[in-house]
Amino acid sequence: MALAVPIASYAQQRTKLFRVGVLIVPSASAFVARIDALRAGLQDLDYLEGKNYKLEVYSADGKPDRLPELAAALVRQDIDVIVAAGSPAIRAAKNATGTIPIVIAAVGDAVAGGFVSNLSRPGANITGSTYFAPELASKQLELLKEAFPTATRIAVISNPNNPATEMTLRVVESSAKALKLELEQFALRGMADAESTFATIAKQRHRVALIIDDPITISNAGALAEQATKHKLASGGNFIEYAEAGGLMAYGVNLVALWRRAASFVDKILKGTSPGEIPVERATRFELVINRRTANAIDVSIAQSILLRADRLIE
Repeated sequence: MALAVPIASYAQQRTKLFRVGVLIVPSASAFVARIDALRAGLQDLDYLEGKNYKLEVYSADGKPDRLPELAAALVRQDIDVIVAAGSPAIRAAKNATGTIPIVIAAVGDAVAGGFVSNLSRPGANITGSTYFAPELASKQLELLKEAFPTATRIAVISNPNNPATEMTLRVVESSAKALKLELEQFALRGMADAESTFATIAKQRHRVALIIDDPITISNAGALAEQATKHKLASGGNFIEYAEAGGLMAYGVNLVALWRRAASFVDKILKGTSPGEIPVERATRFELVINRRTANAIDVSIAQSILLRADRLIE
């Protein structure tokens, strides 16, 4: 009898069904690969969906204004930890709860975005991964200039409704001055704007464009690549999905890998570690991907120096 209580208590703890929430801006169908990567990461750590954890995916279906109500709904579901990606979703989760742990699957700049106080000791209830999007966008601009050395004007496509965009644009503008490039900004607040935005860029005789990463641009990489190809626009993005989906070139992190990595943060939290004591990881692996099929389709020649530096060439 003396042993019965602790054994029963241990068995109950082992069979607890943890509830892991996911909060995203795009539709769940657009994020299948990343959500499946989170599942795979959890399975590697002995979490079996339906056995010892349940995944609750809340998607805003591309409508960021829905995020506050979705975050509040997650909080009411007695969630053990929330996984979020992109500044709008993370901000909504942060505003909804100061106690439920939040894992950042991926965000451009966790410190500048105001989500954590510093990387080594984030404090409060948030931890996860960051990849410093402003630096990546600046690097992609440099790569575009190297790929097309005669270019003097570059169109920059971004979502002004994303608060993180402002800092990225400041960094990109600073790089443009050093590269002696003239930038013209074009807003893309949603995919309803895509066709008209690209048509305007083409009408103004731009031949090179930089696409700034954002939940909307990342989840619609294929549609954006299609528009760029239609208007014979040599374009680059600071997210590798863009080149994989048919864009000309991209320099960035592997977001699917970061979502899989998010499982390790979830595991530590579910085992009792405070998120504020788990250092935020800064992505250290970046890829340059060039789509040569697209180069042929839009009839452009990319500088040999860039082709030699590419981590992957899509033939």
